[in-house]
Amino acid sequence: MPFTARQRQTLLWTGVGALFVWALIALGQVLTPFVAAAILAYVLSPLVAAMQRRRVPRLVAVVLAISLALLALLALVLILVPIVQKEFGLIRSELPGLVATITGRVQPWLERISGLSIQLDAASIREWLAAQFADSGEDVLAALFGYAKTGWGAALQVIGTLFLVPVVLFYLLADWPEITGRTRDLIPPRWKPEIDALLGETDALLGQYLRGQMLVMLTLAVWFSVALLVAGFELWLPIGVLSGLLIFIPYIGFALGFLFAAIAGMLQLGPLAGFVSVAVIYGIAQVAESTWLTPRLVGERIGLHPVAVIFALLAFGALFGFVGVLLALPLAAITAVGLRRLRQAWVDSDFYRREQGQ
Repeated sequence: MPFTARQRQTLLWTGVGALFVWALIALGQVLTPFVAAAILAYVLSPLVAAMQRRRVPRLVAVVLAISLALLALLALVLILVPIVQKEFGLIRSELPGLVATITGRVQPWLERISGLSIQLDAASIREWLAAQFADSGEDVLAALFGYAKTGWGAALQVIGTLFLVPVVLFYLLADWPEITGRTRDLIPPRWKPEIDALLGETDALLGQYLRGQMLVMLTLAVWFSVALLVAGFELWLPIGVLSGLLIFIPYIGFALGFLFAAIAGMLQLGPLAGFVSVAVIYGIAQVAESTWLTPRLVGERIGLHPVAVIFALLAFGALFGFVGVLLALPLAAITAVGLRRLRQAWVDSDFYRREQGQ
């Protein structure tokens, strides 16, 4: 039976779509800087539009927006690199002694609680830690250069990505209205009302999420910095800023910030005082973030079940690497919008409503 013209067109465009998806998967590494630039263009486009409304030429607004983003990134690097260098130096010199102290206190406690004689070889632990951090106090740039000498391919890929992202970002931002308009023109007219509604809901959801999450990160960064300063931490500012930024990664970010602060606190203030101080500061932050900050600033409609968040972290991390982990929550929120509409379409379908025996 020959295919009708409509069936042939359906098969043709289904094949084109499958080929397009295959190309995306095959060119995943090549597309990384372009995807990153597109995400940044989406984030920065409202700022460029706001400058245009103030009669700033679009190209000038694009340059200003990119410059602000690069300055913010440079400021973060200047804050974080010294803390990494100093923290690794402290770990190399002080952590073996800290482990010996903790071991000397924990071992009798474990024996008293369990009634078992547990032997912890503190000397072996100290030697292992000393070996692990023997060279960690060296200059970060020297370490990166040593890595580049042994892996030019990876180094060149990173350099190429860092160079390409600003260039692609400039061209995307400069032509953003035209690009989005031409993309919308590709949608079949009969689908435009539904897709426009879906994109509008997704855009509102992402905008609400990004604005709210930035406020949550800023609020917690201020809290961590001030609280750590009051507690007597030498590295209160970089640890506080880093902990606030890591909140962007659900669960994992908070745990990493807590671990980093706990190590610094125990090295500087002592095992008990340092750990208790960090536990109190980060415990208050966690309660405030989950019960007040996120519901109020981000919104309840962004909220996902914890199991869904964990699955999103694993799934998008496996698909897109570390970038996927960073984008797991907004991508999961977008996916949730599509799933809600798919569920409603299923409930409204004749197949679902059909009575038994029909």
